[in-house]
Amino acid sequence: MSNGDQLTERERVILRLVVKNFIDTAGPVGSKFLSDRFKLGLSSASIRSTMNDLEAKGFLDHPYTSAGRVPTHLGYRAFVDHLMESAVLSPEVSQLMKTQIVDVVDDSEALFRESSRLLAHLARLLGVVLSPQLTSGVLERLEIVPVSSDRVMFIISVEGGLFRTIVLHVSSGLRREKLERLVELLNERLVGLTLDEIRRTCVPRVYDLKDEETGIVQLILDESSLLFSDSPEGRTVEVGGTRHILAQPEFAEPKRIRQLLELLDDDSSVVRLLEDADATETQAPGRARVFIGKCSTGEDSDDSPGSSLSVVTAPYRRSNLRGTIGVIGPVRMNYARVIALVQGIAMLMSWPGIGGDASHQA
Repeated sequence: MSNGDQLTERERVILRLVVKNFIDTAGPVGSKFLSDRFKLGLSSASIRSTMNDLEAKGFLDHPYTSAGRVPTHLGYRAFVDHLMESAVLSPEVSQLMKTQIVDVVDDSEALFRESSRLLAHLARLLGVVLSPQLTSGVLERLEIVPVSSDRVMFIISVEGGLFRTIVLHVSSGLRREKLERLVELLNERLVGLTLDEIRRTCVPRVYDLKDEETGIVQLILDESSLLFSDSPEGRTVEVGGTRHILAQPEFAEPKRIRQLLELLDDDSSVVRLLEDADATETQAPGRARVFIGKCSTGEDSDDSPGSSLSVVTAPYRRSNLRGTIGVIGPVRMNYARVIALVQGIAMLMSWPGIGGDASHQA
């Protein structure tokens, strides 16, 4: 039985109103306020009794005696999963997203930077973009460029406009004309394979070239794990909107500010927040997931250090690679709007286009 199935129809109505009004005001919601503002056909006493029942079931709490109620994590979860209405982005916002993203969709670095900035601006929270891991990327072109007498730069470009660069030491000087011919031979043999395939099979594919005089092929054989692998630490994390989230009342306390800044100083923590390993391969591009009160792993208890943060994420696709875009904000966020923004921008980021409209219902 899901959380929403535990509720009576009256409890669902009251919980929905409490969550919506708390999101709007950041203040506890009382029974008299609901009775006066909404035509519920219920007395203040009946509403208060229902609130007591919701509190007993763990969906509401009250911060101090005689205060109104506030949602718990369980209450937010039930709201997002069962009670929330989908948001539709305005034509102006949809057009702004299309204009800003389409202009940079072929430049991955600019795309990640602009997407995080735009998402932060529209959500007024933290906008975060995590670049894809490249191991499943299909090699589009390998370039090898001398940068000094004993060092060369490998530029590994994959389909989808992504690339990585690695500088390695070589033991002998390089003659440019021989290097250019070797690069062409390597591309003939490796282009069209994923980086993981190249890492696993490069020995039989290039072994016959290992005695060529530049030493590059032997270097590739020796360093294949470094050249054609990817690690979480090597992924790009773009974060925008710190000033927006710090303006939220939840971060008025120095302790909360410190926790947030410590999180943002650690890219690996941001990666863990954004990416759920179990969902990466199965979650459809542009389909959002919501984590309420999420810290580094799972959904935390209401009093844990990460309990003040929620994360809304969606995967985007660059060719056959998947990255993640998301919003990090207080648990009290406008989930419907944030979901619509995250899904809309994820769809626009995907290359080649996977269809859809940024103004779709969340």
